[in-house]
Amino acid sequence: MPISYLPFPVLYLLSDGLFLIFYKVIGYRKKVVLQNVANSFPEKSKEEHLRIVNEFYKHLCDLVVESVKVFTISEKQVKQRFKFVNPEFIDRFYDQGRSVIIAGGHKNNWELLAVAIDAEIKHKSVALYKRLNNKFFDEKMRATRGKYGLKMIPTRMAKEEFENNEGLRAFIFGFDQSPGNPARCYWSKFLNQDTAMNFGVEKYAKDFNYPVLYGRINKLKRGHYNFEFTEAIENPLQTEYGYITKRINYLLEQDIIAEPQYWLWSHKRWKHKRPVELMQQE
Repeated sequence: MPISYLPFPVLYLLSDGLFLIFYKVIGYRKKVVLQNVANSFPEKSKEEHLRIVNEFYKHLCDLVVESVKVFTISEKQVKQRFKFVNPEFIDRFYDQGRSVIIAGGHKNNWELLAVAIDAEIKHKSVALYKRLNNKFFDEKMRATRGKYGLKMIPTRMAKEEFENNEGLRAFIFGFDQSPGNPARCYWSKFLNQDTAMNFGVEKYAKDFNYPVLYGRINKLKRGHYNFEFTEAIENPLQTEYGYITKRINYLLEQDIIAEPQYWLWSHKRWKHKRPVELMQQE
């Protein structure tokens, strides 16, 4: 993609232009964003909602141009712009001979995480993703995210990947998207709303007794981020049903409350309603 060869300062000028188009002109998913923010923060005023939405669109446009840059970004640039705060947090599990699960949300720049992580941890990094319908774009995305070592695995092949024996691995889950089948989810409150939560992290953690590490991406300034592990559930088999799912969602919720402008509000997170048979579930 030729545009990805442009230097970051020029890309951010394009981002400023995209902001005017996305937010002011066409209002890209503006109704969805406004509704999501208003429902998540009922205690805030309309002016505060609009402030969050305005800042979100600025960040979204930065994310667009930064994601384009990932096509041609060098390893040197990745190391300059995406740093790991505490890799020793996960490396200790490698030293113990244990594979792990890394759970994170779509907050800040997960595309830079994809090209940064394999060089920063001892485990082999493996990301679970939902395959795109367009084969060309699916292959392009896999090649781009995996060019510096990350292995991309479609979710339908997750079980097979967990069962093979290819050494110690860190399985990366983005757990905060709306699930496909609401009847197979865990339901609880998230950002003041009844929410269908993906259960994959907890399922695989218990099936294979892998520790679950919550990872947070922080935005330091425009185009610069860091990543930190903030908590580990070391013994999944000792937890009650639903604990892991609720815990990682709680940690993400607190991160969103602290910096709401950096989460992916344009996603239709609450499109499902709780099935009648699950009404009694916490």
